[in-house]
Amino acid sequence: MKNYIKAARLRTLPLSISGILVGSSLGLVDVNREYLGSLQSLGICAGVTPIYKSTIFWLAIFTTIGFQVLSNFANDYGDGVKGTDDNRNGELRMVSSGAISPRQMKVAMQITAILSLCSAISLIYVAFGKTNFGYSLIFFGIGIAAVVAAITYTVGKSAYGYSGFGDLFVFLFFGLVAVLGTYFLFTKKINFFIFLPAFSVGLLSTAVLNLNNMRDRVNDAKVGKNTLVVKIGSEFAKYYHYYLIGASLLFALLYTILRYSSPYQFLFLIAYIPLFKHVLFVMRNTEEPLLDGELKKVALSTFVFALLFGIGQTI
Repeated sequence: MKNYIKAARLRTLPLSISGILVGSSLGLVDVNREYLGSLQSLGICAGVTPIYKSTIFWLAIFTTIGFQVLSNFANDYGDGVKGTDDNRNGELRMVSSGAISPRQMKVAMQITAILSLCSAISLIYVAFGKTNFGYSLIFFGIGIAAVVAAITYTVGKSAYGYSGFGDLFVFLFFGLVAVLGTYFLFTKKINFFIFLPAFSVGLLSTAVLNLNNMRDRVNDAKVGKNTLVVKIGSEFAKYYHYYLIGASLLFALLYTILRYSSPYQFLFLIAYIPLFKHVLFVMRNTEEPLLDGELKKVALSTFVFALLFGIGQTI
């Protein structure tokens, strides 16, 4: 069991739920604003309790964690059977070390995929009930796509993580799908302003992957894992990293300015203090394996960003 917990890579879970935190907070704010506005228009003002949809929130959290664990299992399996992890830097992987056999990991992936889809179906039912079949069908399709994306990142001959498309998929699923999808579960509509914080979360999540790929650049190049970092080289990868973090800040600021209502909305800026220190470290660093220690900092900073951003919107 300890080996499976290690393979689940618990330190990645806060990053995976960051988009859920942002989408949920924005969804709750807009739902309650519309709800209270409609009551006020009817002359009902006193003693009104805001709407909280905690079941949707927790099911979204459980579903996302399930997909993330599935992705981590698949990554461990795919890189392990291909020999990519034989000489990797960073934490030990279970399949490549022999702690978990490829067959055992495949069974773990199958079980996790089934549990994740069950959670996703429950989430869809709670959010849409029996009446919005079209929405239910779309979100079920997104759930299937998430399972496929989680597995095919490193598994199979056409694994997209080996062709430099990992960054795009992380941006889409950790940013756009997580934030916009969760927001839609609450509100049943799309507000185009929400794309801005979704971009922020997606860019920060992509920065975590880019940092991981910078650390593993030499080994990945040797084994034929052509990540974006391998394709563009270490120097351009650094500039790309700066742009990811800088652009995430700009999108968050733009959203806050456009929808300003309270100074608390700028709380998220606290999360950028360690991020800017991290950027300085990357600028000065000349030994890529030393970037391993920065992964946790960026992932946790992204989680703190999501938490503070959500708090700033709701108080």
